[in-house]
Amino acid sequence: MKIHEYQAKKLFRDYGIDVPNSVLCETKEEIGQAIQKIGVPCVIKAQVHSGARGKSGGVKVAKTLDEAKNYAQQILGMTLISPQAGAKVVNKILFEQAVNIEKELYLSLVFDRTNEGVSYILSTEGGMDIEEVASKTPEKVFSSLISGEFNPEQDVKKLGFSDDISSQITDILKKLYKMFYEKDLTLVEINPLALTKEGKVIALDAKVNIDDNALFRQSEIEDMRDKTEENPLEIKAHEYSLNYIKLDGTIGCMVNGAGLAMATMDIIKQAGKSAANFLDVGGGAGSEKIAKAFEILLSDKEVKGVFINIFGGILRCDFLAEGITEAMKTQKVEVPVIVRLEGTNKQIGAEILNKSGLKFKVVNSLSEAVEVLKEL
Repeated sequence: MKIHEYQAKKLFRDYGIDVPNSVLCETKEEIGQAIQKIGVPCVIKAQVHSGARGKSGGVKVAKTLDEAKNYAQQILGMTLISPQAGAKVVNKILFEQAVNIEKELYLSLVFDRTNEGVSYILSTEGGMDIEEVASKTPEKVFSSLISGEFNPEQDVKKLGFSDDISSQITDILKKLYKMFYEKDLTLVEINPLALTKEGKVIALDAKVNIDDNALFRQSEIEDMRDKTEENPLEIKAHEYSLNYIKLDGTIGCMVNGAGLAMATMDIIKQAGKSAANFLDVGGGAGSEKIAKAFEILLSDKEVKGVFINIFGGILRCDFLAEGITEAMKTQKVEVPVIVRLEGTNKQIGAEILNKSGLKFKVVNSLSEAVEVLKEL
């Protein structure tokens, strides 16, 4: 789950990490009061779940009261379009006190799946795309896997700053690491982390992602969830405990098991198509849950065909067939539906589908599925 910058900075404050003074504004009537509280110069930031906000017109520095008012009115309500997140309507803006920046740094902690741990990344080139910095000047990016007791002092000293500045950066890293584990995070990023002309190190931005599977023990963070930033189909799927992620293809797919889901998307790609979603109904799904999953698939207007690929282990093939036929009887289905069943009660499931009077294309192998998908 993602949260907004202003919410992430609240977590930072809770852990003693310095951030600029700020005021959140949600209506144009609140703009004047927000400007009075923060003053000028100030920074006005769109609060949307997207990177590259500055490049997309969602971050402005105002040096006068008139500039602050004009920028705020421009950004609040605008549709911000970024290459990372597409189009986002800005419903909230953050007024933030400007600081005297001497140098911009980059700092992040991320769950490192390859090394099965947490890695941290440091760079003296903050305020830029870290991927570009790593590609063009890799010597300016330092990354390390955290193992055992976390003592980043020696690594921080390699950045070449004074003992005082190095001590502040080290302190922030340790606090972020504590927050990372206590709040079940998968990513925390500060870009830029500013070194001010007054000799202070302060977080000018904050990006935090939380492990969805840990939200049951992070109620405070779960309350920060902004559903207006999420895909409506993903929200609906979450309500039925379905693992669903919207993608940009045209073939809706339903499977049971994450590994099978990845293999199914490869099959769709082999047929020259792209998956419209990731949808894992899980091993214990009943016919009602399957019907809801199918309903969500068909709610996606981009879907031109559906591929259901089920291995019947815990989830029996006859349960799946019953759920699909139930769903198709209650809604209008205007796209082809391809079904591949394998495993427990495969023959019973196929018989249910064939006797339903509904239009299915039942395939007996993945190679046959590829050929059928090519024709969609």
